[in-house]
Amino acid sequence: MLKPVIQEETTGCGIASVANILGKTYPEMKETANAMGIYAEDKSLWSETQYVRNMLSQAGVDTSIDEIPFESWSVLPDLALLSIKHHQEDGKNFWHWVVFKRVGGQDFILDSASYLPSNVRTDFDEMHPKWFIEIKNA
Repeated sequence: MLKPVIQEETTGCGIASVANILGKTYPEMKETANAMGIYAEDKSLWSETQYVRNMLSQAGVDTSIDEIPFESWSVLPDLALLSIKHHQEDGKNFWHWVVFKRVGGQDFILDSASYLPSNVRTDFDEMHPKWFIEIKNA
């Protein structure tokens, strides 16, 4: 059974998503992130990709070099970071990080938002990813 990590800070979706990929708790991943100079309240965590890439890289996980435009759920790799809820603030792009995972041919989204009734999502029509980052060896 999938056990998603729930973000413990309003702006901690990037930290929680990396924790979901690495099999860590939110406090464990937050400690690692903070030691790297990455903090949930830093808007770069959900407006740029380098912080999540750095956290994954430090754990030995490879990612796709670029963000890959989302085309359909069926062509996603078995594990990916997705950007959803795109919006702009002062001309800068922001999003919410979620994890796409395919297990035994079944597709799931691990969404760390604390307000959701279920953090394992299959309501794909409600999510509108713009692009994804492939996770290669987690």
